[in-house]
Amino acid sequence: MDLTATTAELAGAAAEVARLLPTRVLDPVLAGLRLKAGTDVEVAGSDQEHGVRLSVYATVHTEGEVLVPAKLLAATLQSLDEPQVRLKVEGQRLAVRTPTSRFALPLLDLDHHPGVPVLPELQGHIDAAKLRIIAAVAGAASKDDALPIFTGIRIQSDAHKLHFMATDRYRMAYATLPWEQQGQLDLLVPAKAIVEAARQATNKVALHANEDRIGLAWGNNSISTALLAAPFPDDRARRLLEAVIDSTVLVDADALARAVRRATPYGGPHQAVTIQVEDSEVRVKGSDPQQGESEEFVKATVEGDRLTKTFQARYLADALKAFAGRRIELKIQGGLRSTVLTSPPGEDGVELTYLVVPMRSVA
Repeated sequence: MDLTATTAELAGAAAEVARLLPTRVLDPVLAGLRLKAGTDVEVAGSDQEHGVRLSVYATVHTEGEVLVPAKLLAATLQSLDEPQVRLKVEGQRLAVRTPTSRFALPLLDLDHHPGVPVLPELQGHIDAAKLRIIAAVAGAASKDDALPIFTGIRIQSDAHKLHFMATDRYRMAYATLPWEQQGQLDLLVPAKAIVEAARQATNKVALHANEDRIGLAWGNNSISTALLAAPFPDDRARRLLEAVIDSTVLVDADALARAVRRATPYGGPHQAVTIQVEDSEVRVKGSDPQQGESEEFVKATVEGDRLTKTFQARYLADALKAFAGRRIELKIQGGLRSTVLTSPPGEDGVELTYLVVPMRSVA
């Protein structure tokens, strides 16, 4: 194999593949990156759970296919300053060459690599820009692998919309977006992998799925991952969206997020931030005997009761970040029931709702 490619493009693809592959494995072959030079160069990898294929334009001098350590190749390419790089097999090494440097990576045993899983059946198509709302939903998924069902995003479909839902039991995010359906979906997808795929996808994205895997494909690129075991959250979680509202606050999400960020250092060991609803504004407060106190007012349109709620700051900040650049409604319920954050659907038909559970007493 012998090829020349744009350094930045090849480095970007190698880094994306390396990010989805494990760092520590018993078999180093599973942490390998496969380069296949033909018309262009395909950069691919799989640890049997995840599978990724990315296509990069290259001038191919000699066709071929090799397997090399993913992290090492990605780090080497990212460190280069030259605009073009040449990759050439030299004996049992893959040489990475520029006019002033040479690096030699060991070749791994390609015959022992499991291969990149084939994409499952096509289920429909989604606009890539709309699909990126999934990152906001993923913000409500748990990062704790000890409870894997809470680390996923539930994806369901009907004839005209895709529905995304995630929860870590303290907050929940729900979004819908239009799509062109060919199949019926009810899946629990690992949040990290599907967000990474959605971040990279461009133009119209083909969604592939069966009972075991989900994959996104665009152009000659694809990323797929194994599903989690059981669909969750169930329809009981969806009913939390049917809130009984005691107070509605219309406010600029960015302004409120800035106030929450400034109050957080005063939130004490629990990082507690209080939202107090006034007549035409909300009061954002942080208070701790050791760290002092803060108070800031944000203009708002208020209907209903004047309520006070205390939240863990990072949960509220994550929710507000999902609505960046928009005006939002805070639909506040009495007691310890969730506060619902929502905004009018955009012109793209994408809708997003976020639920945050208030804190109990932090005294």
